[in-house]
Amino acid sequence: MTRIAVLGCGRIGRVHAQNLARHPRARLVAVFDVQPEAARETATLLNVKAARSVEEILGARDLDALVIATPTDTHLELIRAAVRAGKAVFCEKPVDLDLQRARECARELADARPAVMIGFNRRFDPSFRALRERLARGEIGRLELAVITSRDPAPPPPDYIKVSGGLFRDMTIHDFDMARHLAGDIAEVHALGAGLVDPQIAELGDIDTCTVSLRAKSGALVQISNSRRCAYGYDQRIEVFGALGMLQAGNRHATSVEAWSAERTGARDRVLDFFIERYREAYRAELDAFLTAVEDGIAPRPDFSDGLEALHLATAASESLRTGRVVALGA
Repeated sequence: MTRIAVLGCGRIGRVHAQNLARHPRARLVAVFDVQPEAARETATLLNVKAARSVEEILGARDLDALVIATPTDTHLELIRAAVRAGKAVFCEKPVDLDLQRARECARELADARPAVMIGFNRRFDPSFRALRERLARGEIGRLELAVITSRDPAPPPPDYIKVSGGLFRDMTIHDFDMARHLAGDIAEVHALGAGLVDPQIAELGDIDTCTVSLRAKSGALVQISNSRRCAYGYDQRIEVFGALGMLQAGNRHATSVEAWSAERTGARDRVLDFFIERYREAYRAELDAFLTAVEDGIAPRPDFSDGLEALHLATAASESLRTGRVVALGA
């Protein structure tokens, strides 16, 4: 049984802590948050220890692994500290907001061959995973075009935007990882962005709407569509196209009931309105994959290099938006 602790008891940290507390192959040992009350609430709910410091957790001899669900600007230092302490690491995305810092960390850790998994949960969504497996089996032939749609129900508050690193690093980062997961390494990036949803976001120097075109080294094209607002819920879809046909993975609804009447046909419930509901199974499955990797002593995926490549794409998209040019990625 893998003994594990969670750093960060915010929204996603609580989700991971609850999933670990229920997992038959994990023992949640402790939780920690810089806000002691948040840690105490989570610890009481799950009947585990609320640690007083990160050092207390890192120094625990009865601990095999850590989940890092803290603010992004703390990720790299916590990853370094956990690897030095001999712990396997599951870290939420993104690895950092700065590509150069992340590359330096990767070089530092290379010799240690650390077990570090990055939380790109969408790889583990049952429908997205089935689509990717069928694509890999050649069901539609060689991938020619992928379309990834990701739209949030409503924009986050300004205080979040200020520290998010911008739309590409905060939101599109998931889609950049999925683009690589489907199409392989990316050669070119062209991004367009606008402030169409919330004027406060534009005032903070960010965008809330974008399209990003990618060319994979294989020649396949990928189109990403993002918005911070979606009137009908949390819009999450993927389409892949090839010579033999197309595969689609669509939205999730609260029920599968459809209404047919003289006024409308096929009317359904709104799509699920929150990422925790939409990706409930994916959050469980990614932790299960991490625990399996720890138990079997194998490298988890997606790993630090996958986080680094997604951040590279986000950085290239920012450059493309700024310059209006296609950005070629190095070989």
